[in-house]
Amino acid sequence: MTAHTLAGALADDGRRRIFAAIVLGATSATEVAERAGLPARVVLTGVRRLTDAGLVTGADGALAADEASLRAAVRDNRPPDDAEPAADPVLRTFLRGDVLVGLPAQRSRRRVLLAHIAERSFESGTRYPERAVDDALKPWCATGGSDHATLRRYLIDERLLTREHGIYQRL
Repeated sequence: MTAHTLAGALADDGRRRIFAAIVLGATSATEVAERAGLPARVVLTGVRRLTDAGLVTGADGALAADEASLRAAVRDNRPPDDAEPAADPVLRTFLRGDVLVGLPAQRSRRRVLLAHIAERSFESGTRYPERAVDDALKPWCATGGSDHATLRRYLIDERLLTREHGIYQRL
């Protein structure tokens, strides 16, 4: 089942009511019609559509939500985690791809995040004017998780970058 199939199956208000009645314990078309307040014909059509989509099973004549199919759909359609070092929970929490969604309050976590940003943004030993540093840091701040001046300040404070006469360098 794809996300598109799932959305299509539940796009109709009547089918959502039918599905809700089944999830809440209705096991027959008659019970679904009573609980959902829908005509039997609408219920039968809706149940067929939900069954075709993989949301409902009718094993042994008893209607039930197909939980295994729903779990598989979630597992198969999960968006990829864009934080490359997936093993690091700090990066997973505060980055979406190469965009910062926030800064950790805890210094040790912030240091992990800043080290990652410095490593990805600056070559070791290369000298950068302040404008180049700002240009390298602005994309990290695209969602408003922080601003480039704050990042630059933290990178200096954590000694991941040095600043001398307006020229920056990664150590």
